[in-house]
Amino acid sequence: LRFSAGVGGGLVQPGGSLRLSCAASGFSFEDYAIGWFRQAPGKEREGVSCISSTGGVSYVPDPVKGRFTISRDNAKKTVYLEMNSLKPEDTGVYYCAAHRRLWSFCRKPRTVLGGTGAGADYWGKGTQVTVSS
Repeated sequence: LRFSAGVGGGLVQPGGSLRLSCAASGFSFEDYAIGWFRQAPGKEREGVSCISSTGGVSYVPDPVKGRFTISRDNAKKTVYLEMNSLKPEDTGVYYCAAHRRLWSFCRKPRTVLGGTGAGADYWGKGTQVTVSS
């Protein structure tokens, strides 16, 4: 098991906040970029944030910019996703993932959108986030 199941998902009203976390084990967490992805029913998986191995740089696609913040604690081998001002379109299953070589692997190349995370080395189990009144 490389990642624990994501923690912190649930049902929240529009405008609300959630904080997701994902704990890693069994690999050198501090050597990997980490990303968060989501997938809504019938839609392609979409990256929502990623962060370099040291935490020095991060990327947030335009659809969630200003609302989502990624962070990591290498000592705890844990990555976090702070989500504010949640909208119904943020609903989906959220996954964490690790990539050994490309820190911006959550990005869809040559766009300001999230990518699918293809090529990631490890994936966590998803956690459901539902934004609804």
